[in-house]
Amino acid sequence: MSDNREVLGLEIWVRVPDDERPRRNMRLLLNSIAIVAVLDVLLLIPLVWASLTDNDGLISVLGPIHGFGFMLLVGMCVRGVSNQWWGWWYPLFIIVTLGPIGSLVGDLFVRRRYNAAVARS
Repeated sequence: MSDNREVLGLEIWVRVPDDERPRRNMRLLLNSIAIVAVLDVLLLIPLVWASLTDNDGLISVLGPIHGFGFMLLVGMCVRGVSNQWWGWWYPLFIIVTLGPIGSLVGDLFVRRRYNAAVARS
């Protein structure tokens, strides 16, 4: 099942596989993206606090962890692109919004279409 929409000239689409195994893999990837995004946003809160209070020690610990989470989110979303489950809009959205917030919004968009496709089959 494919669902296309254009936003600001960027084609946004989601393609849910018809077969059970790839569909299960898509759900697993979506769940993994959501978990990493939630952990990353929870880490972002003390990181912003540390930067506002000039706590360099905490920034030097949390900054690289947050950076790793950001790269992991982008990498997982690129995996979904390579499986043709969604377009480049998803990793691009994560990059533009600087991480977990864009990932969670994209996850809601993809998951809504995923659940609708599963309900129809």
